[in-house]
Amino acid sequence: MANTLVEMFRMKDIRKKILYTLGILAVTRIGAALPIPGVNPGAVLSYFEANSNSFTEYLNFFSGGAFANFSILMLGVMPYISTQIIMQLLMLVIPSLKKLAQDPQGSKKVQQYTRYASIAVAAIQSLAASMYAQSIPGALAIGRVPFTIVSIITVTAGSMLMVWLGEKITKNGVGNGISLMIFAGIVARIPSASYTMVTSVAHGLMNPIAIIVVVIMFFFVVALVVYEEKGQRKLPVQYARRVVGRKMYGSQNSFIPFKINPSGVIPVIFASTLLSFPLQLGYNSSIGWLRAVAEFLNPQGVPYLIIYTLLIIAFAFFYTQVTLNPIEMAKNIRDNGGSIPGVRNEKLEEYLTKVLNRIVLPGAIFLAFIALIPTLIQKFFSFPSNVAMLFGGTSLIILVGVDLETMRQLDALMKMHHHDGFVDARKRRFKKF
Repeated sequence: MANTLVEMFRMKDIRKKILYTLGILAVTRIGAALPIPGVNPGAVLSYFEANSNSFTEYLNFFSGGAFANFSILMLGVMPYISTQIIMQLLMLVIPSLKKLAQDPQGSKKVQQYTRYASIAVAAIQSLAASMYAQSIPGALAIGRVPFTIVSIITVTAGSMLMVWLGEKITKNGVGNGISLMIFAGIVARIPSASYTMVTSVAHGLMNPIAIIVVVIMFFFVVALVVYEEKGQRKLPVQYARRVVGRKMYGSQNSFIPFKINPSGVIPVIFASTLLSFPLQLGYNSSIGWLRAVAEFLNPQGVPYLIIYTLLIIAFAFFYTQVTLNPIEMAKNIRDNGGSIPGVRNEKLEEYLTKVLNRIVLPGAIFLAFIALIPTLIQKFFSFPSNVAMLFGGTSLIILVGVDLETMRQLDALMKMHHHDGFVDARKRRFKKF
C-alpha cells in the first residue's frame, strides 16, 4: 500500500488530479465556516449549543457543520440533488423530456434546465433558512428585510458554487465531485463527534462498554457494506458466429455482471435530500401546515423512518431501471447475435427484468437497514445524535461507497501507467505470505 501511494504521487498527472481535488475540497471547508453577511456568529453558536436537536444535527450532518454556522455554503449541493430527483421523475411522466435527455445535444439542455431549477429550489430553501435565523434571539446584526435579501442571494450563490466546484472535480480531479463534497462534510464532523463522545464518557453520560459494543458493530457493518458493494451476479451470454465485412467472427461466451447494489449510495442520498427539503422549509415556520409537516417528519420519529425506508427501496428500483434498462439490454444482445442459455429471445426483456428485481430488492432492503442504524443506536445505547450518525446509516454507506468508487478510479489511472493499483498491491502482498 505504501509503495502504491509513493508511485501514485510520482506520476505528474495523477498527482495533479489528487491535489486539485483536495484543493477544491479545502475551499469548500473554508467556505463552510464563513457566515452569511448580517449574522451574529456568537449568538448563533450559543443558541445551537443550548438548543441542539435532531433536526439541526441532521442538516449539519450533510453540510459538515455549515448549517449551524449559517454559512454561505449551508445548503451544500442538496438543492441540486433535489432538482435532479424531480427531473428524473418528470422524465417518467413526460416522454418528450426523456427523449430529449437521450439525445447527446438534448442532454445538455436538460442539464441546463436542471441548473436553472436548482437556483429556484436553492432560493426557496435559503428563504426558509433566513426565516429560521430570524427566530434566533440576537442572531441578526442588520434589519430583517436586508438580511432576507442578502441571505437569499449569498446562500443561493454558495449552493451553485458548490455544484460548479463538484463538476470541476468530476472533470479534472478524482472521483465524483458531488459525492466527494458530501463525503468531506461527513468526515469534517468526525472530530466534533469524537470530542462529544469523550466528554460524555468523562461526565458519565455514556457507558464505555456500550461504546466498545457499538465500535465492534461498526466494523462488522463496514465489512458487510464492502461485501455488498462488491458483490455481483454474472449472467452468461453466448454469441453465435457472425460475418462483419470480409471477416468471420467465431462464437464466444461472455457474461453480464449485475451488481447486488447497482445504484450504490444514490438511493440513500436521494431519500435523505428529498426528506430534508420539507424539514428546511417547515422547521420554525410561521405557516402552520408547513410546521406540522416538519414535526411529522422528525428524523427520530417512526413516520420518518418508515417513509425513509420506502424511499430508499423505491429509488433503488427507480435508479436501476433508468441506468440498466432491461429493454435496451435485450435489444443490444439480440442485435449482436447473442442469447442467454435457456431463455428464448422474445423472453429476454422479461427474464432480465426478473433477474434485476431479484437482485435489487435484497440490496435495497440492506441499504435501508444500514440507514436505520443511527436511530437504533440512539434508542438502545443513548448516544448523542451527532455521534450515532457517524456509527452507521447514511454516513457509513456514503463513506464506504464513495471511498470504493474513488479507489476504483485511482486503480484505473494507475493501470493506465502500467502500475498496480491499491487492490492489486493488496493481493500481491497477501500472495507473499
